[in-house]
Amino acid sequence: MPVGTKAAVKGLITGQLLELRTTVVLANTYHLYLRPGSDLIRRLGGLHRFMNWRGPILTDSGGYQIFSLSDLRKVTQEGVRFKSHLDGTEHQFTPEISMAVQKDLGADLLMVLDDCPPYPVTEEQAKGSLEITHQWAERCRKAALNPGQALLGIVQGSTFGKLREESAKTLVQIGFDGYAVGGLSIGESRELKREMVEAALAHLPENSIHYLMGVGTPEEIVSAVSQGIDLFDCVLPTRNARNGYLFTSQGPVIIKQNRYREDPAPLDPDCECYVCRHYSRAYLRHLFMSGEINSAMLNTYHNVYFYLRLMERIRESIANDTFEELKQCYS
Repeated sequence: MPVGTKAAVKGLITGQLLELRTTVVLANTYHLYLRPGSDLIRRLGGLHRFMNWRGPILTDSGGYQIFSLSDLRKVTQEGVRFKSHLDGTEHQFTPEISMAVQKDLGADLLMVLDDCPPYPVTEEQAKGSLEITHQWAERCRKAALNPGQALLGIVQGSTFGKLREESAKTLVQIGFDGYAVGGLSIGESRELKREMVEAALAHLPENSIHYLMGVGTPEEIVSAVSQGIDLFDCVLPTRNARNGYLFTSQGPVIIKQNRYREDPAPLDPDCECYVCRHYSRAYLRHLFMSGEINSAMLNTYHNVYFYLRLMERIRESIANDTFEELKQCYS
């Protein structure tokens, strides 16, 4: 899912998302609640009309952003009090408020409010956080949603396998339309991340959505798919594009490097996106070094294309029973 945190995928307009064959876009509850406000978006017809996107939208509950952006936060069983990173005003999110905000936004896939502990954390601290996450999940499940909206639970437990197993089992007992694995990609090793995903998936229903939040590189995505993950979001394609880090079939291209100054070749000779068919590496470097807005736009277009084609290739390889061959290319 391309990340459209504030109801916009940075560097792309809706028509380009359609050209790229995007199927789902992610938006963020915390940011849209603070600005422009979920009530305003509801009055203007909901998030789909507001951002002119007809496809499915998933809204993150805002738990991670409260953890990462708010300098002052206080977590209790009732909910979390925090100060806005925009103006310092104080707010409270409870499971009920998070559900109401996401309902107002009109998202298709909603996420429960969870407590995301920092890394590293002690097992005792992780267990206390997990108890709160489970209590909040039950309250989110009881909230009334709009027809057609689906709610996903979030498996937490930090880097403790037993807690991840406990969390998965508890969420399945509560019963959700799909399940996410959260609280990873915040400093732990890739191997530890893989272990935590495995611990969670072992106790989640096979026929439900499995969503790994905030991941990742192409290699991490392919590896997670081999474990049983279906759905991903990550800012890497868009953020790296703005920083001149481009994904290609031949490995990453750091476009600011001097070796591309007179390079007439396309960014990726094996890529069929608009950028690779019409512009040279030399031109893309020129735009980046000149600070042109077009640099971020073209780089983002290519990176998002690269990621979406990767996901298409994964789906095709699974259908054709050739996934193991594709996996070898990313080992």
